[in-house]
Amino acid sequence: MPALKNQGFYQRLFTPIVTLWYLIFQRLHFDHTLEGVVADARAGGADSLCERLSKKLLSTATVSYSNARQRLPLAFLTQALALQALKIIRLNPKALWRGLLVSLLDGSTVRIRPYGDIPKKFPPHRNQAKAPAYWCLMRVVVCFCVHTGAALNCALGNTGLSEQVLACQIILGQPLLSGCLFIGDRNFGVFRIVQAARAVGAKVLLRMTQTRARKLLGRSLCLGQHSVRWFPTRHDQLQPDCNNDPVDGQLLVVRIKRKGFRTQTLYLFTTLPKSAEYPVEELVSLYGLRWHIELNLRYLKAQMRLVQLECKSADMAQKEWFAGLMAYNLIRAAMLCAALHEGIPALVLSFSLSRR
Repeated sequence: MPALKNQGFYQRLFTPIVTLWYLIFQRLHFDHTLEGVVADARAGGADSLCERLSKKLLSTATVSYSNARQRLPLAFLTQALALQALKIIRLNPKALWRGLLVSLLDGSTVRIRPYGDIPKKFPPHRNQAKAPAYWCLMRVVVCFCVHTGAALNCALGNTGLSEQVLACQIILGQPLLSGCLFIGDRNFGVFRIVQAARAVGAKVLLRMTQTRARKLLGRSLCLGQHSVRWFPTRHDQLQPDCNNDPVDGQLLVVRIKRKGFRTQTLYLFTTLPKSAEYPVEELVSLYGLRWHIELNLRYLKAQMRLVQLECKSADMAQKEWFAGLMAYNLIRAAMLCAALHEGIPALVLSFSLSRR
C-alpha cells in the first residue's frame, strides 16, 4: 500500500493487516467492543494473518489493539477500500454498461459524541436553541456501484461542506472512477459536478430542478431530448483548478406514468452523446435505479450500525467509517458470488439476510 511505503513499523503482534482485519471484524461481529476483538484474537481468530498470535497474546487488556488502531494511517484504509472495490468490480462480468461503470452518488450524516478534537473537526449542527447541540455531525458522501451495491469510494467532512463539494472530491480523487457514468439526484444537478466529471473524462446523468432545466434550455420546457450547452452563471460555485468552459450535453424531459402512482415529469441532464447507443428509455431506466442508494445508506447506518460512532478522536471516527464500508463490501461481495452462481442479479438478494 502506498500509505505504508515510507512508514516504519516495529515488529508488533497487531500488524497493519491484523489491525485492518479487526477494524472490519468489529463491524461484522455482534460485539463491536475492543474486548471482543482481543477475545477473538486470543481464541485464534487471526492466526492465519499473524502466526501464533493467539499464543503470544498473554493479556486480556485492550491497550495494544487500541494503540494499533491509532497508529494505522487513515490513507491506508482509503486505499484498501479502493483496492477492495476494484476486486469486486472484476468479479462481475456485467459490471460495465456500454463500457462505463455506472455509479450512484448520495450523502448522509453520522452522529459522533463530542470527545477530544471531534467538536473542532466535526462541529455540532447549529440550532435556534440557546444551548448548543450535543451531537457532532460528520457529513459523508458515498459512491456506490449500481449493479452490485458495493461502495467504491467515500468523502468525509463537516456539515459546513456541501455534498456537492465532497462529491467532487470523489470524482477527481479516484482514478478507478474516470470511466464512470455518475448518477445523482437534484442535489447534484449543478454545474460543479459536471465540471469535475469532465475534468477526469467521466460522464453524468443528473436530475435537475424544473427551474434550472428551464434556464438551461432557454425556453419553455417540452417533452423530448434537447441538445443544450451549459454555461456557468455568476451564482454557480465552480470547482477550483477545473475548466470553466461551457459543457455540451442533452436535456431529457420525460413524463413517467405508473399505475397507482402520480404522474411525474423528470428533467435529466447527461453528457452522453445523442445517439442510438444511448436511447432515452434506457437512460431513464438507469436513473430509476438511483433509489437503491437510499437502501445502501440505510444498510450502512442500520445493519452495519454506523449511524453513531463511539470514538474518542476525529481521526478514529473516520477510520471506523471506512472500516464499516469495507465490512459492508465483504457482504456485497458474498452476495455477488451467490448471485453469479445462481445466474440472478445481485440486487434481488436480501442484504439483511445475507448480513445474518
